[in-house]
Amino acid sequence: MVRNVKLRRMGGSIGATLPKDMAERLHLEAGDDVLAVETANGILLSPYDLNVDQGLAIAAEAQKRYRGALRELAR
Repeated sequence: MVRNVKLRRMGGSIGATLPKDMAERLHLEAGDDVLAVETANGILLSPYDLNVDQGLAIAAEAQKRYRGALRELAR
């Protein structure tokens, strides 16, 4: 489902308000954490999952550690 949401200033940050029906379908409540992933097509918001967060941290570390090898493989 695609929905238009308005960005609002929230202190020194900018926040987006999710429509109630969307938040209910995703089992999200005020104060819940979500993951915001910057993609080539925009921003992906996903309910927070500790396993996903740990996986992203492992991938980031591997990317740093094997930067040269990954660069060579990309050729």
